[in-house]
Amino acid sequence: SQTKSKKTLAKPNIRNIVVVDGVRIPFLLSGTSYKDLMPHDLARAALSGLLHRTSVPKDVVDYIIFGTVIQEVKTSNVAREAALGAGFSDKTPAHTVTMACISSNQAMTTVSEFSTSETMGHSADRLAAAFAISREEQDEYALRSHSLAKRAQDEGLLSDIVPFKVPGRDTVTQDNGIRPSSLDQMAKLKPAFIKPYGTVTAANSSFLTDGASAVLIMAEEKALAMGYKPKAYLRDFMYVSQDPKDQLLLGPTYATPKVLEKAGLTMNDIDAFEFHEAFSVGSPPLEKFNNWGGSLSLGHPFGATGCRLVMAAANRLRKEGGQYGLVAACAAGG
Repeated sequence: SQTKSKKTLAKPNIRNIVVVDGVRIPFLLSGTSYKDLMPHDLARAALSGLLHRTSVPKDVVDYIIFGTVIQEVKTSNVAREAALGAGFSDKTPAHTVTMACISSNQAMTTVSEFSTSETMGHSADRLAAAFAISREEQDEYALRSHSLAKRAQDEGLLSDIVPFKVPGRDTVTQDNGIRPSSLDQMAKLKPAFIKPYGTVTAANSSFLTDGASAVLIMAEEKALAMGYKPKAYLRDFMYVSQDPKDQLLLGPTYATPKVLEKAGLTMNDIDAFEFHEAFSVGSPPLEKFNNWGGSLSLGHPFGATGCRLVMAAANRLRKEGGQYGLVAACAAGG
């Protein structure tokens, strides 16, 4: 299909920043093949996969940033350990950021229970009740996510995945949490958070996931000079803060109109929506929304999902001939 002709978002006298490519190791259910590995082991595997995919010389990389969440005490700087483990020079600086579920978004744009004593699941239950989103609607959306992810997996559309030879185990080649079920089976599950009347269950929530991702970002002139064909431009971004108790999951709802206004676009201009699915509580137009599955089905390693969302949007735009993609996610703490 042909790309629709729309106005450009290029800004005069400001260099374009591009996504050259991005990869992720398969996202796995927590406690499976990655259970004996440390976060920097997973990050190193993603970084090595990116080097292999792009053939970028290590000495042209100016800086490395990784996102992580719930950092373990043995590694003070996940990005640094991953970079050294992947063979980068000790002269290449690296740092780690944490911003809950949007940590890798933060990592890209810089190249929580603590606030409320409440889990995101409780917040999702109350939000679903406030907006009158039924259990059946949530289950239907979750089933859609798993079905679309399964189709994308079978059709080879999840091209950002790189195989990972797990030390002492087999090579992992695909996500293992994609499990299309039936509405009848899903309806049998009990509420997971607010009992007995809640509507959020294990079937319509994202599962605990282990994984890592990495993206190569450059100035456009540098990428072209090195012979790369960028997959996407990074045009604008926006962070918002909400009441962490009553509006925890509404960050995308508030950020979307603001970033669209900042860019001079409307919802109709967006060809590919890629939003983080922590829980099944609402979405933009479904015909353009998470068409290759989402966090409910592919999984959600807290510090890695942002890169997956960006690459899903970029790859969908290329596959479908679209021009603009919008990525959004909520984060613990509001």
